[in-house]
Amino acid sequence: MLYDKLKGYSKSGVYPFHMPGHKRRFYNEKLPFELDITEIDGFDNLQNPTGCIKAIEERAARLYEVKKAFISVNGSTGGVLAAIRSMTKKGDRVLVARNCHASVYHAIELFGLKPEFILPEYYEKCDIFAWVCAKQIEKALEEHADISLVIITSPTYEGVCSDVKAIAEVCHNHGAKLFVDEAHGAHFPFSESFPQEAVKAGADSAVISLHKTLPSMTQTALLLTDSEELSQSLKSNLSFFQSSSPSYVLMASVEMCLDYIEKNKSDFELYNENLNRFYKASQRLKNLRLLKKADFEFGFDIGKLVIVTNNTDLSGVELAKILREKYKIETEMSSLNYVIAMTSVCDTKSSIERLLEVLIEIDSNCLVPDEIKPSCHKLQIPDRAFLPCEAENHTEVKTELDRAENKAAMEYIWAYPPGSPLIVPGEIISGDLILMIKSMIDAGVLVYSSQNNLNNNLCISVAEFD
Repeated sequence: MLYDKLKGYSKSGVYPFHMPGHKRRFYNEKLPFELDITEIDGFDNLQNPTGCIKAIEERAARLYEVKKAFISVNGSTGGVLAAIRSMTKKGDRVLVARNCHASVYHAIELFGLKPEFILPEYYEKCDIFAWVCAKQIEKALEEHADISLVIITSPTYEGVCSDVKAIAEVCHNHGAKLFVDEAHGAHFPFSESFPQEAVKAGADSAVISLHKTLPSMTQTALLLTDSEELSQSLKSNLSFFQSSSPSYVLMASVEMCLDYIEKNKSDFELYNENLNRFYKASQRLKNLRLLKKADFEFGFDIGKLVIVTNNTDLSGVELAKILREKYKIETEMSSLNYVIAMTSVCDTKSSIERLLEVLIEIDSNCLVPDEIKPSCHKLQIPDRAFLPCEAENHTEVKTELDRAENKAAMEYIWAYPPGSPLIVPGEIISGDLILMIKSMIDAGVLVYSSQNNLNNNLCISVAEFD
């Protein structure tokens, strides 16, 4: 059934302004069963590569200009888990940007870490978290001298970057390491129009998802570092978080992706030209608008087309539905006040021009709302009753969301995508958070907990206290 659905979708005529970055243009439509093998003689072993797989990793390191690059066939999630385990020991205090991916929080819970959270700068024009400030990190490191690792996301899901170079300097001056979830920045080194790659900027380690913005298959990622000392631990810990029988088809797609990058460098310049043309022509929009480089202090990925709807009578969810149902354009994600159309070097000039024409047509039919739309994303850091790793010491009970105020959560709640938790186990559920979750659901945003889809069942697990 899944194969039939995939085959049907590939022939539907729907254009993918979403992951994966190959945009379904680089592979045959049949699944390559004839290429699917295991670790047999002559084909190397991902857990301890010495031959053709090692050559792929060395090639990746050269392209990204780092000392070591390791393949992850469990996506950036596997890389995140491996990196955090490699850079901490049980009980360590870590500093975490609140907009980090769920995998970071899972690592905190799994490894018994003590998180201190910081809120990135908030960009009110479309209700998103933006960059993390170096001064903010320095203040936290001065208050908690025992922090061993700082974890940030740059670029964010919306393409906003932090000043990684300044943050790395602050971390190292205070004896802390820096890990950057750079999953959405795999394409950064290949055009001067994009921000600097995190390890080149001074991060101790970073993870990138090849499949998000480059022509590689879903689940393929790289873990990067310039530290010889750290590299052996990264390699060892990756084996904990990905299959002992990795897909050779996925690894071959990494090799094909690197081959494409080496042989088609001019495509990235053409991609950049197509994007710049799009942004220039988008000035014709009267009500819809796009986020731009000039909106942000440290950097922005122009390949993320963030279409803001808060000056129209449409929500982001409604705009995504119109694009899907009327124009056969599937976007990456939608929230209350914006839609992300995710591009890659594999998008054609005509496809990007078509999106612009469609947006101009939709824009011409938009009405300006009578009042400013309320925000539903201005998240604050909740109070904490216990650490996530201590949740197993508490009895879990189910309750309706409306009755969960002032209770400690026993599960994660997040809007997906992007997968950054609104609350984590051990944190106190506030009335404001309940209102935020309900407003997101009312707007059609998909909200999940660890155990169910809250759009269908407004219940959550909380800790039972005497």
